[in-house]
Amino acid sequence: MNTPAHRDWQDRIGQASGEITPAARPALEAPTGLRAVPGGGAVTLTWDPVPGAIGYLVHRDGVPVGQPDVDVPAVPSCRYVDTGYGPAAYAVAALSAMDAIGPLSAAVHAAPAATRGEVSLRVDASRVTRPLPRPWTSMVGSEHLSYLLETGETGGRPIGAELTEALRIMRDELGVETVRAHGILCDDLGVYKEGDVYDFSGVDAVYDTVVGLGLRPIVELGFMPRDLAADPSKTVFAYEAIVSPPKDYEAWGDLVRALVEHLAERYGIHELVDHWAFEVWNEPNLAVFWSGTPEEYFLLYDVTAAAVKNVHPGLRVGGPASAANGWVEELLAHVAESGAALDFLSTHTYGNAPLDWRPALDRYHRDVPIWWTEWGPTPTHFHGVGDGPFGAAFVLHGMKSAAGRIAALSHWVASDHFEELGRPPRLFHGGFGLLTVGNLRKPRFHALSLAARLGDHELPATSDGDVAGVEAWAARHDDGRIGVLVWNGTLNHTQAAGAPELARTITLTVGGLDGDRWTLTHHRIDGDHSNIEAVWQAMGGGDWPAGEQWDKLHSANTVDELHPPVTVTGDTATLRFDLPMPGVSFIEATPVRTGP
Repeated sequence: MNTPAHRDWQDRIGQASGEITPAARPALEAPTGLRAVPGGGAVTLTWDPVPGAIGYLVHRDGVPVGQPDVDVPAVPSCRYVDTGYGPAAYAVAALSAMDAIGPLSAAVHAAPAATRGEVSLRVDASRVTRPLPRPWTSMVGSEHLSYLLETGETGGRPIGAELTEALRIMRDELGVETVRAHGILCDDLGVYKEGDVYDFSGVDAVYDTVVGLGLRPIVELGFMPRDLAADPSKTVFAYEAIVSPPKDYEAWGDLVRALVEHLAERYGIHELVDHWAFEVWNEPNLAVFWSGTPEEYFLLYDVTAAAVKNVHPGLRVGGPASAANGWVEELLAHVAESGAALDFLSTHTYGNAPLDWRPALDRYHRDVPIWWTEWGPTPTHFHGVGDGPFGAAFVLHGMKSAAGRIAALSHWVASDHFEELGRPPRLFHGGFGLLTVGNLRKPRFHALSLAARLGDHELPATSDGDVAGVEAWAARHDDGRIGVLVWNGTLNHTQAAGAPELARTITLTVGGLDGDRWTLTHHRIDGDHSNIEAVWQAMGGGDWPAGEQWDKLHSANTVDELHPPVTVTGDTATLRFDLPMPGVSFIEATPVRTGP
């Protein structure tokens, strides 16, 4: 290839300062209308939106609200529920970028109420608000895909076969369309040898498996082949992925072009244009994943994007695939100057709902989708917060927040067959997976499976009373069935095991029913229901099941009904129930057909 990015890469690296100047950010005003409503165990803050804001940073007693396992404490909307704290002075600031925080609002003082109230939810089944967005279906994360070829075992379970089955479950039960994973260029797949020698047979074995499952890959272009690395000693993870820049950017571009050409020949160029995409590296804003400078990454981006587009201009390429919302503005500023293609914007966050980068895209006159290619309850390995029902409420909160404004919210990851810091030491070890080793479904998976059972036509759901962390999402199927998801959660990880003061009594009213009789079913996720970790502990726990214990666990790995179905008549159905925190209820109303 003979592009300007190739011709001047040595000069540009020599001049690199690591500084990228973003476009002028708007001088945001302080939020107005801050209100604090006390509730049982909680204070609910709301405020007026600030034009141009990508999110808001809540302050408690003059300090930004945050915790170690939430990498970006700012929230995307004008509502925050503070739980687990006493009286405080609250204020809010708007963000136009991660390093551009506006002035604080006027402060308000509030304290949680001593007793908890009740929540009234109303769903209008006669009025559709929009087609139901399903951000979980666009993408899911996976361990490096060469793990699909692994013949060894973890906990006595076959790694490759179970990871393959886990991805099949994502497709068949959650409707996931694509999978993103690290390491397609790592040396365990043998793609590159000195002298520009390519061997894509390992890539073929991996992607044939993915495509055979009905999925498409989001090709994360990384990490660096040893023979192409400027410094092969720079590695990450137990499998020693090389995070060095290339020693020859032209050779890197040639490798990327050769890979994409090979994929187009094998799977068809129209298939790639319509369904695949190429993401440049992973979290280069962290030194653990990129040992070069920022300028070296932006050069890598230019060279990579040019190589992809050289194969076909309709192929999609994007980035920066950054940690914690980093380098988003920087990449937008860079491609505005360099002219490199940017077909999607990607970044990551954990422990919170994703921010809203649309105002930044508007400032750069970019109309591209936003993909959160990694997201989950915690960025911390072996953190138990994701194994129980806390994770179920968390993923529903995030997915509803993302609905309609984000093209993809990719849960990281599908399976606990995962070896970044070593293979799982026990069945429940705080793994990132929606599924355990053995493909047991965690509460997080059950929550998404219930969301998948919602119909295609979203219905309005309103709430009153001591709402705090209670949220609802409702939709109708074409055949008349109505599904209502109700969950009770918090972002405070210290309360992940539960907080009685945050439990609520819910009165759900579904109006506008069209039919004489309806059957109501009620499924529940909480500490005692649909919680396979609790089942394992009741069996005695330990590191790994053996023999018949696996069969017993799989038999118990269900979405539990809270009580037998009930039948109601008329155009309105009312159901009253207690909902702990954390907890999820799924109520489905099915019309009873009496005629032929």
